[in-house]
Amino acid sequence: MKNYVQDGRVLTVPAPADVLSGAGVLLGSIFGVAQTNALSGADVPIVVEGVFELPKTSALAIAIGDKLYWDNTAKVVNKTSSANSLVGYATSVAANPSPTVYVRLNPGSF
Repeated sequence: MKNYVQDGRVLTVPAPADVLSGAGVLLGSIFGVAQTNALSGADVPIVVEGVFELPKTSALAIAIGDKLYWDNTAKVVNKTSSANSLVGYATSVAANPSPTVYVRLNPGSF
């Protein structure tokens, strides 16, 4: 196919801020996990499909299957949809308190 560009599992975007490998990156409606470190404005490849261990609001219990939203200010996932972006769903249980949860990213479903 002449118009095929890529499979879309990894997108290269300008980093909206300084970012470390493994950190969540939100750019408009696109959410992914940085593959590398990048300075603000530099290109950074982000993975937009898969399951990732991401930081969460510590004082929050999460069950498998809960919808998870990215709080771009605190740089964590939580269950609050207001002012946050839906990024996926939990694939592990996370107790209150705990620092992380496994998240299945949902590309293109927002």
